[in-house]
Amino acid sequence: MTTAVREIDLHFAIVQSLPQPVLVCAGDYSIAFANYAAETFFQASSSILTRQKLSDFIAFGSPILSLVDSVTARQAPMIEYRVHVGTSRSQEDRVADVYASPIPELDGYVALTFQERTMADKIDRQMVSRGAARSVTGLAAMLAHEIKNPLSGIRGASQLLEQSATGDDRALARLIRDETDRIVDLVDRMEVFGDERPVERMPINVHVILERVKLLAANGVAKNITFSEEYDPSLPPVLGDRDQLIQVVLNLIKNAAEALERTANPEIRLSTAFRPGIRISVSGVSQRISLPLEIVIEDNGPGVPVDILPFLFDPFVTTKLTGSGLGLALVAKIVGDHGGVIDCDSRPGRTRFRILLPVASGQQHVSSEIEE
Repeated sequence: MTTAVREIDLHFAIVQSLPQPVLVCAGDYSIAFANYAAETFFQASSSILTRQKLSDFIAFGSPILSLVDSVTARQAPMIEYRVHVGTSRSQEDRVADVYASPIPELDGYVALTFQERTMADKIDRQMVSRGAARSVTGLAAMLAHEIKNPLSGIRGASQLLEQSATGDDRALARLIRDETDRIVDLVDRMEVFGDERPVERMPINVHVILERVKLLAANGVAKNITFSEEYDPSLPPVLGDRDQLIQVVLNLIKNAAEALERTANPEIRLSTAFRPGIRISVSGVSQRISLPLEIVIEDNGPGVPVDILPFLFDPFVTTKLTGSGLGLALVAKIVGDHGGVIDCDSRPGRTRFRILLPVASGQQHVSSEIEE
C-alpha cells in the first residue's frame, strides 16, 4: 500500500469518526460525501444523500445555500451561526452553527460541518433559569420574615372571627384563613430555593427510583395511564441524594399525568441509556464533567405551548390555572445541584423530558435488579 493511499484511508477514517455531521458538496449543491454523523443528523443513509442535492432537502432560501455560494466564489472559509436546519425527513427544526470551507485538493467542492446548538443553548438557558432561581432565593429570605410573621397574626384573627361570626361572615373569615394558608405555603415553597447545603451523595440505582415513583403514581395520580419502560440494565449508578431524585421524577410524572387528563390512550414512557460524549463545566468543579447517564420521561399528551417552552424551568412559569410555577424550577435546581442538566422537547403528541447526570466515580456497572 502506497503512502498516498494510506493517507487517504486515514483522512477518511478521521472524518467518519467525527461526532459532527460533515457533508462535501459541489458548487451546484450536489452531495459527494456524508459521514456517519451526517446520516444520523439528516436521517438518511450516505447512499441516499449522495444521490441528492443540498437544495433537495434544505429549505429554499436557507443561509446554508448562500454559504456554499460564497465559499465557492471566495475560496475562503466562512461560518454561519444559529442556522435553522429543517429537512423533509424530520419534523424537528434544529439549530446549528454551519462551518464551510473550500477543499484545496478538490476544486469547486465545499466541506460543510454542522455543530448543533440544541444542547448548548438549553444548557445556557438553564444557567439563566438558575440565576432567576437565585433571585427567588433572595426574595424568599426576605418574605419569610417580613410576611410570615404578620400572616400568623392575620390567621389567628380570622380563626377568632370564624368562631364568633355567623352565616356569610363566617364564610368570609374562613376565606381569609384559607388565603393566608395559601400565601404561607407559597413562601415555604420559595424557601426551598434558599437551601444551599451540599447534596448528600451516594451511589444510587436510577431504576430503583423510577420503579418506586412509577408504583406511587400508578396507584395515585396516574392510575388510568399506561406505563412502558425501556431501561439499560447495565447502567452505572448516579451519585446523588435519593429523596431529591425521587422528588424530581415524581414531579415530572405528576406533570405528565396532569397533561394527559384529556388524552385518549394516555401513556407515559420511562427510559434510560448510557450516552457518553457530553461534557460541561459545573460551578465548584475545576474539571469539565461527563454527563453520560440519561433518564427520559415521555408522554403522548398535547405538548407544551411554544411560547412557554424556552422558559419552562424559570420560576413562576406554568400552564396550569392553579399552578404556582415553582415545580419545574425546583426540578431544574435539584438536577443542577447534582451536576446535571435537564431539557424538554415538546410537540403535539409527544413531550420528552431528558435528564443528563454524571455517574458515581469509579462505577461502570450496576445490577439490573429492581428493588421491590
